[in-house]
Amino acid sequence: MRRRPAFRSSPRPRRRGVQAALAVAALALTTVPAAQAAPAPAVPGAHCARQAQLRVPGAEHQRSACLDELTTAGTVASGHTDPADWAGLTPKDLAVPGGVPGIQIDGYFPDTSATNTNHGRQHDAQFVIRLPDRWNGGLVVAGTPGNREQYANDRAIADWVLARGYAYAATDKGNTGLAFHRDGKAPGDAIAEWNDRVTQLTRAARAVVAQRYHRPPARTLATGMSNGGYLVRWQLENHPELYDGGVDWEGTLWRSDGPTLLDFLPKAMRAYPVYAAGGAGAEEARRELHAAGFPAGSEFLWPYHHKVYWDLTQRVYREELDPGFDGPTEAGTPYCLPGTPACDADYDYAARPAEVRQAVRKIALTGRIGKPLITLHGTLDALLPIGRDSDVYARMVREAGRGALHRYYRIEGGTHTDSLVDVFPDGGLRPLAPCHRTAFTALEGWLAGGHRPPASRTVARPVGQDAVTLANECPLAPAKAADVPS
Repeated sequence: MRRRPAFRSSPRPRRRGVQAALAVAALALTTVPAAQAAPAPAVPGAHCARQAQLRVPGAEHQRSACLDELTTAGTVASGHTDPADWAGLTPKDLAVPGGVPGIQIDGYFPDTSATNTNHGRQHDAQFVIRLPDRWNGGLVVAGTPGNREQYANDRAIADWVLARGYAYAATDKGNTGLAFHRDGKAPGDAIAEWNDRVTQLTRAARAVVAQRYHRPPARTLATGMSNGGYLVRWQLENHPELYDGGVDWEGTLWRSDGPTLLDFLPKAMRAYPVYAAGGAGAEEARRELHAAGFPAGSEFLWPYHHKVYWDLTQRVYREELDPGFDGPTEAGTPYCLPGTPACDADYDYAARPAEVRQAVRKIALTGRIGKPLITLHGTLDALLPIGRDSDVYARMVREAGRGALHRYYRIEGGTHTDSLVDVFPDGGLRPLAPCHRTAFTALEGWLAGGHRPPASRTVARPVGQDAVTLANECPLAPAKAADVPS
């Protein structure tokens, strides 16, 4: 649905040329190798048994396929994934598992918006459900990072959990693309729909699992990166009855009183041009960027993030939550200098009307998780700085009295998007995909009662590992120090 804009008096023109080339990058986000996983028990019945009987509750449309391969080792060729959805989220050396036959169901729930064009459907609330023949009894549910579509997690998450025997379900969150903010009736509605769509899919996928395997999942886990990590946090706070636990990979933090990305991105947009110009003001601008949260040592990432992420992310999320800031203009003025009328570089969240904080409150997190959660975040994240995001969320969990349910791993050298490890091979970066897999395995052990995960800590970057090893292994035990901020 299209929203009736709040706190503005005139309709806004639709700007359709908003740097489509940056869509893949916008708020992307983005181990134990799959080969080490214990094989899943065989499911009684033939390959793709009960395919014709499977029905997704509440779906307006669904189509199932019996596939010899559910991972991207086969779905790329068969057309049951879209590589554009997951472009740029993983390191090039991340292993691709295979040997997972089963059923894939694609479809959508009723919705009135139409930004998702996968399969030529022009329909949002699209989902994918994958049901391996050899099932381990579990279900993994994911929402997508950024504003991507339902296949965005296929390389980073789905391949690996399917190879471990999990059923897997993912949603496009109900709106996609750089114009996602057009959905909904009021500010904050588009993001609020993301939460509802994950809840909806979880309930439906649990029912489909029971249809396929004759019993409900013994374990349901939520996971996701960036915006997908935010969804994990929100689900475990608001619907813990649906899940047994979750892994939050650098989730976006929303708090009505801050910090949020609307606090620190404008500061970066103001200071970076001065820093980049050099001269007398450069050192002071560097200090301002550090004070805004962008860590020392991440300077080599700033030019890329200035060009690709900061401006675009600020404008589209500010438009979703505070459309009145720039009047009838949609999503601001790209790359404007401070002093330009209605420029997002001058945006001051704290000075905006109370209605803006009310919109953020609609999607805000509290830290009151109801099931075990593992959070991981890179110390060199230059989009969602760790000191303004997961450090804060970990403190929120402790202050809510839920610290016993939480583990938090600060991954030294990790950044927001794993492909940057390949872009900056000499930058001391490490990918987070293998750390996510190790955290997921730790959650499995935690829930099984075998052992509790290592204490929250900063995990040191290994020295001397080749690129392939670094892209596929990440032990959580070796700690730089137990120095998670209190």
